[in-house]
Amino acid sequence: MKEETIVLHAGHRRDETTTSVAVPIYQTTSYQFNNTDHASKLFSLQELGNIYTRIMNPTCAVLEERMSKLDGGVAAMAVSSGQAASAFSIQNICHSGDNFISSTDLYGGTWNLFSNTLKEMGIECRFIDPTKPEQFENAIDSKTRCIYAETLPNPKLNVFPINEVSKIGKKHNVPLIMDNTAAPYICKPISHGANIVVYSTTKYIGGHGLSIGGLIVDGGNFDWESAGDRFPMLNSPDPSYHGAVWSQAAKPLGPIAYILRARVILLRDYGSSMSPFNAFTFIQGLETLPLRMQRHCENAEKVSKYLSSHKKIQKVIYPSIMSGIHKDRCDKYMTGGSGALLGFELKDGEDAGRKFIDNLKLLYHVANIGDARSLAIHPASTTHSQLSDDEKISSGVTPGYVRLSIGIEHIDDIIEDLEQALNKI
Repeated sequence: MKEETIVLHAGHRRDETTTSVAVPIYQTTSYQFNNTDHASKLFSLQELGNIYTRIMNPTCAVLEERMSKLDGGVAAMAVSSGQAASAFSIQNICHSGDNFISSTDLYGGTWNLFSNTLKEMGIECRFIDPTKPEQFENAIDSKTRCIYAETLPNPKLNVFPINEVSKIGKKHNVPLIMDNTAAPYICKPISHGANIVVYSTTKYIGGHGLSIGGLIVDGGNFDWESAGDRFPMLNSPDPSYHGAVWSQAAKPLGPIAYILRARVILLRDYGSSMSPFNAFTFIQGLETLPLRMQRHCENAEKVSKYLSSHKKIQKVIYPSIMSGIHKDRCDKYMTGGSGALLGFELKDGEDAGRKFIDNLKLLYHVANIGDARSLAIHPASTTHSQLSDDEKISSGVTPGYVRLSIGIEHIDDIIEDLEQALNKI
């Protein structure tokens, strides 16, 4: 099926009991086993099936299958938030004493997770500037477990060199994990060499701003077994699951060792599960994702051109109007549009940024992206305020930087609101 069809049909045709076409909300904690033999096979992973909603749920399973097929993966796992997805994607293969490499171009919450919270757990993050992909190779050693990056990093918006870095990782048996939150449908990281993809489904996949959730997609294209000692968590007996060796245990089920361990260990033990109701709301959003992303990108392109000629704006940050290598990467990886995120720097700095935000009437001032509505925020005083001044600059946040998430309203109304707010600075 083509992508526009996948988001409507994959994983569910009708409910077998009621013949419902809409995906039911299976609001349940538990599932009746057929008999003791059936229960035993489920718990020993001889069969896959529903055990407890903390680990899996039929409503969540439809969302997982649709997103997996949309991205070209082999399996997916829904979790309670995008932050949980980011954390699990690392913790599934890293433990105390290990390290991983991350692009410096990150969302502020992810930067804090990597530089502080995981550090407290003994997991080291090595930050690398993605403008020079070869530097990723220099940071790899025997304890490096993965490379992590954002496709369309918020707020820098410099498209990440997915293929270039994935080749470096492949050379050293190090997988590439891509956060594709800001570019679902318009970019397919797995097709460019990424091995794992994570999402905050809270954003564009939902599009409605109703629910918090996250997702991890396993590309099934990394040979964990042949990487051997680099991944002891997948290639050594796991004492928390009867001594299972995940690269072996997954073989009868397909190339899903990574996502299988994440589900039956991390999701089981941490309990960061997506609620069935939230999964239902994300399924509703996913059905219109291709249409919405097209409108998001069209509107953002027009806004970027309007702002580029405004006298109070020093610089506009948007992938399609960049030059050099950043424009080349946008053209290469963002095949469905340049995204809906847009940033600009006001000439008069932080005070101007605050005044602009306070004078908006149509655009919402919220700490989110990806709604069908247009949104705006001043990162230096909000989403990135926990970072040091140097860290803010490294992640692309200057004092006068304003980030917009352009919605699907009529473009004239969006521009009219931007204009009246700029005129009051």
